Amino acid sequence: MPQLPFVPYNQSLMEYARKNRNNPTKAEGLLWHVVLKGRKFLGYKFRKQKIINSFILDFYCPQLLLGIEIDGEYHNKKEQVEYDKRRDEVIKKYGIKIVRFTNEEVETNLKGITAELEIYLNEREKEIQKRKAQRQIFDE
Repeated sequence: MPQLPFVPYNQSLMEYARKNRNNPTKAEGLLWHVVLKGRKFLGYKFRKQKIINSFILDFYCPQLLLGIEIDGEYHNKKEQVEYDKRRDEVIKKYGIKIVRFTNEEVETNLKGITAELEIYLNEREKEIQKRKAQRQIFDE
């Protein structure tokens, strides 16, 4: 397996991320325990509350450089929407793609979210394979 790019993180957030891991929201806990935990979702490993730069992603798959965010009601506020957009732009600079769902979507339609996530993961897998192939061409 090729070396994954180093993604810097703010070490001062480690305690806060640990606290969030131990106290998930209802939607985060549901998605984690039913879908993502233990490589049971398409064999990919996900991490909870992963620090990227100065931000914390709810879930992160390092093999696919894919972040999953579960947004509560406060993400609908104008200031938060703008903040999330800037945040996603910074994270994107590391090659990480962000997928967002709401708490309500996860809690009321987990089966649908799982199907949608499967599509995202398959698409992302193809993107990553294409990148690797392009890199190999330049390395030869």
